[in-house]
Amino acid sequence: MRLSIEAMLDYGFPAPADVLLQIEVAARPDQLLEKQALMIESDHPIRAVAGEDGIGQRCWAHAEGRLVAHYSATVVIDRPVLPIGDLPATPAAYLPATTIPYLFPSRYCESDRFENFVRRTFAGLQGGALAQALAEWVRENLEYMPGPPGAGALHTFAERRGVCRDYAHLLVALARAAEIPARCASVYAPDVDPQDFHAVAELWLDGAWHLLDATGMARPDEMALVGVGRDATDIAFMTIFGTAMLWEQRVRVTRVGQERGATSGVGM
Repeated sequence: MRLSIEAMLDYGFPAPADVLLQIEVAARPDQLLEKQALMIESDHPIRAVAGEDGIGQRCWAHAEGRLVAHYSATVVIDRPVLPIGDLPATPAAYLPATTIPYLFPSRYCESDRFENFVRRTFAGLQGGALAQALAEWVRENLEYMPGPPGAGALHTFAERRGVCRDYAHLLVALARAAEIPARCASVYAPDVDPQDFHAVAELWLDGAWHLLDATGMARPDEMALVGVGRDATDIAFMTIFGTAMLWEQRVRVTRVGQERGATSGVGM
């Protein structure tokens, strides 16, 4: 699947601030970048740094007054859609060292608070069958609507509502509670509605990471992976060390040769 991606950010800053951007598609064997371009309007140097786990990259920028970033890419996704429910779990003693941190609670994924719930509700399931059941539970029990900013999985579980990052946080927390390594991932996908930067989960099953979207809006073979991490702290498209005002933001993802993707814009 070939995807065309366009993103634009326009923010105002009442005082100078450092900004960490993470909006570029990661170069990986299962997604070939045919072309990409990132332009940041700034009078200060832009410095690239590696993303979490060496996946993708971030960019440091310094904003004074205003920061505008334009990103475009064409990427070919070559990632199969596997039957998640058939994949076996990896016994804890055989987990790679790099997966172990993703068994523990994090700021927005309070997995230790869900152990009893997972044990009671999903008794008898393991591996991919359990992962699939967890994703289905999240999809069926949450309403897709905004919640308070900064809410974690526990709050989402109680309120039964959220947006993509909340779905991802809850699925990741439930998976970790079930002893399945899980991390959050930021992606672009053509059927996200409304179009925006999108967050999904990635679970370790059968010796590999597998993307899983609890919202049901994105398929693994149509996701362009940007970055991964413990939770939204690590995968945010923009982290602002200061105060900012959103002027305009747009994301457009389309299948090349098709017009099923949509455009979402936020303006002031």
